[in-house]
Amino acid sequence: MKKLSLFDKFLFLINSLLGVFTLFGYVIPFLNPSAFGLLSVMSLSMPLLLFSNAFFLTYWLLKLKKQLFVSLVILGLGYNTLQTLFRFQEKKDFLNEDLKVMSYNVRLFNKSKWSKKDSLGEKTALLIRKKNPDVLGMQEYYPTNKVPLDFPYSYVEKNPNGRSLAKQALFSKHKMIDKGSLNFEKSGNNAIFADIVVKEDTLRIYNIHLESMSIDKNKDNFGQKDSEALLSRFKKSFAKQVVQVQKIVEHQKASPYKTIFLGDFNNTAFSWVYRQLSNGKKDAFVEAGVGLGKSFDYVFPFRIDFILTENCFEINNFKTFNVPYSDHYPIMARIQIPKIK
Repeated sequence: MKKLSLFDKFLFLINSLLGVFTLFGYVIPFLNPSAFGLLSVMSLSMPLLLFSNAFFLTYWLLKLKKQLFVSLVILGLGYNTLQTLFRFQEKKDFLNEDLKVMSYNVRLFNKSKWSKKDSLGEKTALLIRKKNPDVLGMQEYYPTNKVPLDFPYSYVEKNPNGRSLAKQALFSKHKMIDKGSLNFEKSGNNAIFADIVVKEDTLRIYNIHLESMSIDKNKDNFGQKDSEALLSRFKKSFAKQVVQVQKIVEHQKASPYKTIFLGDFNNTAFSWVYRQLSNGKKDAFVEAGVGLGKSFDYVFPFRIDFILTENCFEINNFKTFNVPYSDHYPIMARIQIPKIK
């Protein structure tokens, strides 16, 4: 077997360094961002790191070089992590009695004119009517007559700081018997819940919008003056998310009903935030999705919108709808509710 060329030696050095960073990335979900803020920011690069290892694995395989084992071992160790990024096969077990649950960050229906496109609110309403969810959670919702939604039950709550136009909203075809807000402190974001009666059962649905990183993906350095300021913003946002997640988890523990989390987590499946919220739950994308599951309109395949259910539920199907009506894509899961024995 021929020795490596100088170019291949350089590539293998890069391959090894990226492999080390990837291994660090596997540990990040176990580290509280309040104490490990910088490492938590690194979790945002995990899709790129995983794809880099896949590239090098393919490269060395095609060249029949033993160096392929570095990326092969690293990807093998992170098999469960890969499941949260990419799925090969979609479940299509459509059943008439399952519950269709949708989550969508609608970005105020373009109230702030972030897009030059017209009628985004009306197009959003048309999409929702076409997909016909039974339960709909919206983040950054703005009440307007231009977006008529045909749901008999609803709960709309303004964000607790009172300065933002954005609201949290839950809509349902099934009766709501209770509802409430968690009222995140010192935040423009929030989480709300509603207890919904579905046939003989009652479910608690949480609509979650965790602290935003307030980045502008269309500006240099995401709208920050330098990288140091950008990192500082990320760390502050992640620290707030820690407090918010702890509040959600504690609130859910007191719930007398089976629960579903949906919403915009403003963080990825490689984060401490996701690990805490998905503990003891099924990720609808992992269970029944296909492809990358990208839910944020950016060049990186960021999946920051989620539907998580308790393990007793069966996920029949999951879809991400790639429509340009917001900077997020709507997601929907078909959920089989276990029968009461």
